[in-house]
Amino acid sequence: MTPAGRLQAAIELLGTIEADRRPADAIANDFLRTRRFIGGGDRREIGEIVWSVLRARRRLGWWLERVGAEATPRLLIASLRVLTGMPAPRVAGLFGVMRFAPPPLEAAERRALDRLDTHTLDHPSMPEAVRLEMPDFVLPLLRERFGDKLESECAALMQPAPLDLRVNLLKATREEALAALAAAGLKAEPTRLSPWGLRLPGRQNVTVAAPFRDGLVEIQDEGSQLVALLAGAQPGMRVADYCAGAGGKTLALAMTMANKGHIIACDVSAPRLDGAIRRLRRAGVHNAERHLLESGDKWVKRQEKKFDRVLVDAPCTGAGTWRRNPDARLKLTETDLAELTAKQAAILDAAQRLVKPGGRLVYATCSVLRPENEAQIESFLARHSDFAIVPVADGLPAYLHGDMLRLSPARDGTDGFFACRMERRG
Repeated sequence: MTPAGRLQAAIELLGTIEADRRPADAIANDFLRTRRFIGGGDRREIGEIVWSVLRARRRLGWWLERVGAEATPRLLIASLRVLTGMPAPRVAGLFGVMRFAPPPLEAAERRALDRLDTHTLDHPSMPEAVRLEMPDFVLPLLRERFGDKLESECAALMQPAPLDLRVNLLKATREEALAALAAAGLKAEPTRLSPWGLRLPGRQNVTVAAPFRDGLVEIQDEGSQLVALLAGAQPGMRVADYCAGAGGKTLALAMTMANKGHIIACDVSAPRLDGAIRRLRRAGVHNAERHLLESGDKWVKRQEKKFDRVLVDAPCTGAGTWRRNPDARLKLTETDLAELTAKQAAILDAAQRLVKPGGRLVYATCSVLRPENEAQIESFLARHSDFAIVPVADGLPAYLHGDMLRLSPARDGTDGFFACRMERRG
């Protein structure tokens, strides 16, 4: 594709994302799947254009409102280029210059860009939530969580995330996986916190490489790996991954169990469970099965107090993953948060029934917001006095030791994760 063609494709994709409540990555996958003429390099560049706008969306909207312009996909992309240093006449020259280019800028669009010329993306008059690219109602929750580290943590949430892999110890050691990746032209380094993690710089297409196809490595953020480590699933145990989704943590749990014992991946979505089963097969896991949770299902009642470990990786706002999904912060509402916290409490109440005396319930989210994390645990323990918190220590650096696991992008270099493990007393 020509640069002009990539620009037009980015405008179309951004328009689709702005009009759709679904996650941007799912929208982008559908968009690109129906345009097979777009090659791999073009896809990356189109994605970079769109995700750069999403990371700066509130600030761009503030600027365009300030100059009296509508925040259309065309102007959002054009204004970001102006505000990051490209002269307005040069930006205007990208429109209408050749075949497949976006149509020429209209007079009102040109005037808006001219008024933005020589300005920078940030401005002293911006409200704090706009400058930090956060929803207004979320900012107090983040300040409660991070205190004087608020600015640095919000800045980290605006940066692109690294690509982390988890070595599948069922098939290779970390050293063997590093060598296999190097042979495939992928240079990785061991992660700082996870004993199974590898990190690759930049954007690299791992999924076509032999180590991934052969199941030696899985894509999984280092923070997510630590949640699996915290679960402490051992060979011979009976384990339930209650919100398994696509099976990322199920894979890690099966690995720590050395394929011995029994693990059940549960979810309310059959397509997600089908995807999990495919991943389990590729990884060489054979001690796992799936269970679809449906309305009126008697399975939980039949399995009451039979599991050594139950992991609840609960549906959440995903506020800890906003560096990967910057569109999610734009679409989150207070109603969404209230609905999610109610759902999390209901899931915990159901999942705890599976935990046997002496067994452990691990609650985790990829959020950094107290209502989804600490407040959820406090409410659960008030309802279920037979559970007690098991402090975090084993296998983790000393600075992470405490009653609960709290990870953040700026401090830890991971996505923002929360986890708490609780034991049912006999």
